[in-house]
Amino acid sequence: MSACRFSAILLASLLLGGAVPRPSRAAEDPLRVLPDQLDGAAPRDMMSRWLMRGVDAARARWLSAYEARKTPEQIAAYQKTHRQFLLDAIGGLPDRTPLNPRVVGSVQRDGFQVEKVVFESQPGHVVTAALFLPDAGRRAPPWPGVLIPCGHSQNGKASEAYQKAAALLALHGMAALVFDPIDQGERAQLLDAGGKPPLWGTKAHTMVGVGAILLGRNTARFEIWDGMRGIDYLQSRPEIDPARIGCMGNSGGGTQTAYLMALDDRIAAASPSCYICSLYGRLLRTIGAQDAEQNIFGQLAFGLDHADYVMMRAPKPTLLCTATKDFFDIEDAWASFRSAKRLYGRLGFAERVDLAETDDKHGYHRPLREAAVRWMSRWLRGIDAPMAEPEGLKVLTDEEIRCTPKGQVMLLEGARSAYDLNIDYESELAGKRRAAWAGDRAAALAAVRRLAGIRPLGSLPRPEVERAGEVERDGRRVEKRVFRPEPGVSLPALLFADGKETRVPPVLYVHEKGKAAGAAPGGPIDALVRAGHDVLAVDLRGTGETQPKPQAYFSPEFGPDGQDVYAAYLLGRSYVGMRAEDILVCARWLAEERKAASVRLVAVGHVGVPALHAAALEPELFASVRVEGALEAWSGVVRARLSKGQLVNVVHGALTAYDLPDLAASLGQKLEIVGAVDATGRAR
Repeated sequence: MSACRFSAILLASLLLGGAVPRPSRAAEDPLRVLPDQLDGAAPRDMMSRWLMRGVDAARARWLSAYEARKTPEQIAAYQKTHRQFLLDAIGGLPDRTPLNPRVVGSVQRDGFQVEKVVFESQPGHVVTAALFLPDAGRRAPPWPGVLIPCGHSQNGKASEAYQKAAALLALHGMAALVFDPIDQGERAQLLDAGGKPPLWGTKAHTMVGVGAILLGRNTARFEIWDGMRGIDYLQSRPEIDPARIGCMGNSGGGTQTAYLMALDDRIAAASPSCYICSLYGRLLRTIGAQDAEQNIFGQLAFGLDHADYVMMRAPKPTLLCTATKDFFDIEDAWASFRSAKRLYGRLGFAERVDLAETDDKHGYHRPLREAAVRWMSRWLRGIDAPMAEPEGLKVLTDEEIRCTPKGQVMLLEGARSAYDLNIDYESELAGKRRAAWAGDRAAALAAVRRLAGIRPLGSLPRPEVERAGEVERDGRRVEKRVFRPEPGVSLPALLFADGKETRVPPVLYVHEKGKAAGAAPGGPIDALVRAGHDVLAVDLRGTGETQPKPQAYFSPEFGPDGQDVYAAYLLGRSYVGMRAEDILVCARWLAEERKAASVRLVAVGHVGVPALHAAALEPELFASVRVEGALEAWSGVVRARLSKGQLVNVVHGALTAYDLPDLAASLGQKLEIVGAVDATGRAR
């Protein structure tokens, strides 16, 4: 049968009834393949459990490497390699450009002064901050300077807890710069027609992160660089001692503090609060992966956990602030502290790392603020004494601390957002991609294989294939199969055949909603079977019967499986790559089972992205490829700014080497694309 005839059959089946309706649960039950329990858990939990086994294996490697790290020379080498890994994983850091700082206002309080400051961490990328200065009449400069990155407060630097921490520093002779992270306070990176942010905080950070991942970057890159430029600003002030710099922050600010203290040698004293625990421990198993900047690509596979952010700066003084009822687990915080304490001890400076603990929930509570300020005083001023926060300490209102005329940096003339900076980089990469694909095609495809993590077909193990029964539909036998491409992964499948010998190629059918989505009576699979094709419909991992319940932290903007996707990301894996390998092993089995030279591939929805990868890398396995309703281009995700459900589609650094149209072009006449969609799922 010709490719045109094959496409016409599928198209007609869709046109006859419009969109294929999702079958009811009762209609799906006869086609259900997996039992209620897989290894003691529901099939929908399969991927989470499988990923945690990968985390356990990575943890064992981490522990072995940690125990072998004994001498100062070994520790120095470890610090160097881990710093370089972290820098590479976030996409490196920008060049230093003029800060163009301006003090736009000042407010006096009893014992301290607050200057409202704006500066540009990158050209046009404006940071809003408040500089808390001691009373020079009481404490003469030069003063130490302490950077305070904010946690996930909607009003950013205006948050009472972060202002009180800064004020307490100023009252004890230390300047403090508290700044708005992107998508908080005055730094919403995207505004709607009414000048309001459609997203803020964690969801906004992840939205930036979707595009950043495709560029080989991370949302953390923006936050880290903002913080480093904040230190540049502190050091530029004549009344601040550039050799006495500290950093302290809570929650999301604790995350930023952890990164900054690990990467910036200028930070003499540090105190991350309500963050340090362990990705190898309970976090991923309880509340799951958090927003984009807290997940560094491949860090668990490489051996970079929360404790490493402390140990990478040893023996510089570091205080961990913790809360016993925090969702950042207190037991894991203590475990990371003990690991750091032992390593500091190996260097002869065990007293330079400590832990403060309060019996409370997540938050920058007064005891933690006081402990952090005392730590800064001890190591930056040489004064170790209780630092009590005054009762009734009066901080600035949101209006008083505002730095911009209209309350948002993106309303300033010439302002550039994180999205704009990502788009600039994508434009730069686009020319490089064109040149690469116009040149050595084999080298270009090798880059695809490397970035997506897809092994050659000959290196993929043959799956275990189990018969799981059969049903009869419209006089045709439907065999139930379970494919196990690797331990812990079960792919339920249905093999549709009419029992007659046929010369047309068999068809591998994959759908974003699972195999049953195309199996409704009169639907696409029926049309193919009537035309003489044997059809193998497979639930790729994490779809159909193994699709997890919506993981609320990422739903609905980023899809139902965001935390599993990020767990894989932490292990250096992409769902695109893993699902492409699922397609390859199933297609090879089908070809061999039906004694066919090749198979036809039909992919519907977002699984079209891994289907393109599989076919482009192993084209001889496929007679033709039809992709319906799949993403048109990754570059469109970057340029659209807002996207929907794209997290499962990303490959870290893909746009440094290729885009989806490059894969499509490599397939030539074998490929038919129907109903491509944009970054938000709308038809193009």
